[in-house]
Amino acid sequence: MSRHVVVIGGGAIGTACAYYLAKADWRVTLLDKNRQGLGGTSGNCGMISPSHVLPLTEPGTVRKALRGMGRGASPLYIKPRWDPRLWWWLLNFARRCRRSTMLESAEALHALLGHVTPLLEEVIDTEDMQVDWQREGCLFVYDTPEGMSHFAETDRLLREKFDTPATRFDGDELLELEPSLQPGSVAGGWLYEQDSHLDPALLLAAWRGVLERLGVTIREGCEVGQFVTTSESASAVQTTQGEQITADAFVLAAGAWSPLLERDLGCRVPVQPGKGYSRTLPRPNSCPRMPIFFQDRKIVATPLARGLRFGSTMEFSGYDASLNPTRLGVLTTRVEGKLKAFEEPEFRRLTAPNAPVDDHPWYGWRPMTYDSVPIIDRAPALPNVLLATGHNMLGLTLATPTGRLVMEMLCQRPTIVDPRPYRVTRF
Repeated sequence: MSRHVVVIGGGAIGTACAYYLAKADWRVTLLDKNRQGLGGTSGNCGMISPSHVLPLTEPGTVRKALRGMGRGASPLYIKPRWDPRLWWWLLNFARRCRRSTMLESAEALHALLGHVTPLLEEVIDTEDMQVDWQREGCLFVYDTPEGMSHFAETDRLLREKFDTPATRFDGDELLELEPSLQPGSVAGGWLYEQDSHLDPALLLAAWRGVLERLGVTIREGCEVGQFVTTSESASAVQTTQGEQITADAFVLAAGAWSPLLERDLGCRVPVQPGKGYSRTLPRPNSCPRMPIFFQDRKIVATPLARGLRFGSTMEFSGYDASLNPTRLGVLTTRVEGKLKAFEEPEFRRLTAPNAPVDDHPWYGWRPMTYDSVPIIDRAPALPNVLLATGHNMLGLTLATPTGRLVMEMLCQRPTIVDPRPYRVTRF
């Protein structure tokens, strides 16, 4: 009889873990407290970003963040409140903003990122998944020549240490590459050809169909309250409805909700929920052909078959489920004048400052670790519980290598990367 594994969390990471374990002949039950795929994945900007090697903890990050983090429209917002756990996390984040620790985290991320594209391609091709995968690259644009020059130093670091180059485009060269940009609105940009994008909702829907064909049991509206433990392992999970679900092994892939189940694990799970927002507007006539990251504005615009999606911001407000209209508004107002789309009357009407938000705005919680590196490790007190969480802003990108690594660790097979940088005991 095949071994039974319960995967807690139905986002990109949990779905990928369930997939690889099912392919390895485990009997898999996937639990989601809401609907599978509707957590922190479905409404994100759909970027597959092997280029995102550098962590958030770059030198100077704290200084830049402090300039405007108290403003409701700033890229970073921290809701004023008494939260010792958050302030402990922020203190450790600040301590990591040094070159040596930045490079340490970058090495850990680079190891996983190197497997992203080949593994994703293998899954999509093998399972014949229709996910609107576009391999056009990703464009990082800057408002000023100073911004371009500053990023040249980052490009040099990524080239020399991580073999992750970008191609520079200045002035008219950039407009030839991406005609959707408004002439004169930006100084230049850097193209990462290895990056790509897809529709995350299509990916998770297609992946769900694959899981069902593989015999995976998917249970929605099933929230886990705690682990049922023996002296040496977990024997079951108990749902908030009082049901116990037994298994041989468990994967905790609940994203930003993972710390709520840390009590029995024998370790702290230092993940903070970082709320991000997106708006998906009708596709304009002058739509970009690739994701554009407006670096000075901290806004991403991603073209999808069903529209143009704007997303970004980082809000530390706990598990507050309210939508902040000010922060929703900046997703378009911050880049107004940067894209030709804003000249189109219907698009301009929808993005006007006082226009009602009628485009189904979305938010999701990113599971943020203070070193920007995910946690992929066995729980110290429960070795048959494997944590797969803390993927920060790279959950969609890192789903396939994480799922593969989780399967290899549970099956005690050779692993695609050295798992030690992702151990939970590093905290």
